[in-house]
Amino acid sequence: MFSKDGKTKDVATPRICDVVWHNGEFIKWGDARVHVMSHVLHYGSSVFEGIRCYSTKKGPAIFRLREHIQRLLNSAKIYRMEHPWTLDQLCDGAVELVKQSEMDQCYIRPILFRSLDEAKPAFGVNPFPNPLACYIGAWDWGKYLGDEAIERGVDVCVSTWNRLTPNSMPAMAKSGANYMNSQLIKMEALLNGFAEGIALDDRGYVSEGSGENIFMVAGDTVLTPPLSSSILPGITRDSVIQICDELGIPVKERTIQRAALYVADEIFFSGTAAEITPIRSVDRITVGSGGRGPITEKIQKAFFEITKGERKAPGNWLTYVNEAKQSSSNNGFAGSIDSSTTEQPELSYQTAPSE
Repeated sequence: MFSKDGKTKDVATPRICDVVWHNGEFIKWGDARVHVMSHVLHYGSSVFEGIRCYSTKKGPAIFRLREHIQRLLNSAKIYRMEHPWTLDQLCDGAVELVKQSEMDQCYIRPILFRSLDEAKPAFGVNPFPNPLACYIGAWDWGKYLGDEAIERGVDVCVSTWNRLTPNSMPAMAKSGANYMNSQLIKMEALLNGFAEGIALDDRGYVSEGSGENIFMVAGDTVLTPPLSSSILPGITRDSVIQICDELGIPVKERTIQRAALYVADEIFFSGTAAEITPIRSVDRITVGSGGRGPITEKIQKAFFEITKGERKAPGNWLTYVNEAKQSSSNNGFAGSIDSSTTEQPELSYQTAPSE
């Protein structure tokens, strides 16, 4: 699955939504363009999110939409991106995008970035003169680390690249610039024959993968690095912690030494793209029995039952797209690309308990 040169496409993308939400309106996918001199291309000034929409018996359901959009807004605040879009507007935009896509399941990508004022261009590091642009796209995306990885697990390495120090780049913001560090971790792993890399923090403790949080099982207890280990506060990570609590599995946030990975009973990644993916070896040292462990399987089973709407979640985690209600209020949300003259009612953000 992973080629030696790392260039093989490793995530299937069978279908892309042909419209994109842009600053409150829907435009065609092919019209979603930015100027090559945009600030974001030269200085990495973007924040973004990754959100999965799952197929359920009640139609497509977006997983923890509000929490993801709130994290986007938090990331924007950290990077001093003052913008007009509200939590409800962005949630409504995502819901309507999924409706227009007519896809049962998809991956949703909101992104907010500093663009270019072509009439009064600014080219320096100073980001403030540049206007902000916001887009939401969607596509059908397969298992991030491969379909077989969910059951068989993946082989990973400890990266030679450390995670960002918290006072140099804010690890708790999901920004495009931070992912240059992630790319170094990912490329090194792929070129050395691994599916993924695990980064250590600046003190030498386990941090996270290039795009995933990490959990370790020791005995009957699940351990995960704390936010102080330069990790992104993952929505799926939080979901795993809550699922463990409901299943009666002890879970602790604590610093983890690199050597602890080699003697762990089980290890798994968590993330929107990776979902719950077992790790079968670290630095070619077998983890546990070399496959998905029983606690990982139990957590994984509960997670996928929740995302399919077959199991009650600890909270209102699923937004059922077909049940979203319309309201007469208007917060700047526009309808489809064909509605050039007719104002469209806004979709009020609704969540329904997963069942």
